[in-house]
Amino acid sequence: MQNDTENVRVRGSGTQSVYVTLRREILSMALEPGSPLDEVRLSERFGMSRTPIREALLRLVADGLVTTLPNRNTIVAPIDFASLPTYFEALTLMYRVTTRGAAERRNGEIMKSIRLHQKDFADAVAARDAYAMIEANREFHVAIAELAGNAYYTAFFAKLLDEGRRILRLYYSTFDDRLPRQYVDEHEEIIAAIEAGDAEQADRLAIAHASQIVRQIQDYLARDLERSVAISLS
Repeated sequence: MQNDTENVRVRGSGTQSVYVTLRREILSMALEPGSPLDEVRLSERFGMSRTPIREALLRLVADGLVTTLPNRNTIVAPIDFASLPTYFEALTLMYRVTTRGAAERRNGEIMKSIRLHQKDFADAVAARDAYAMIEANREFHVAIAELAGNAYYTAFFAKLLDEGRRILRLYYSTFDDRLPRQYVDEHEEIIAAIEAGDAEQADRLAIAHASQIVRQIQDYLARDLERSVAISLS
């Protein structure tokens, strides 16, 4: 019985290790959309059986980061660029409703958490660590949503932020990961509005913050499309 328990524990830690590594590589775009994820090769890479590999892939499928094709091949999930307009609409709404709600329900302990995530974000920007920027940005906005106090909004916003991690990675790449100080300052302005209990200002800042992110990504995608067309015509 003890050996069985130990085997389950070892397999579980192996699954977690594979999951964390592949998730980071997918979110950082080191594994590009459409990249094959072959269980045999992954088993060789991580030096473990296919069972924890398969379990890790199933977790990534649940995250929406991996997909299984009809022929049973597993790949990194493509980014659905066609759905981006509706995604941006939902994202902007959640920026607004959570930031405004946070200004209406101030809480000292949660504000400490928000400020800690803001420090992590500022440090990541200074270090030009895109993955850390994405993680800290996500935690910053989820903490604001938690302060707003609606668990449904928090869950939905967290899901949107997770779905948009790779889009955000493309966004940061437009700056060559040299994110302007402006984006750190925008977070500070949002914090100040929340601490002042100024819901109207929080709403305005959320709109502006979301709008510049959407605009920058749309410009990037337009330039990328132009480059693709030029290459195909050359």
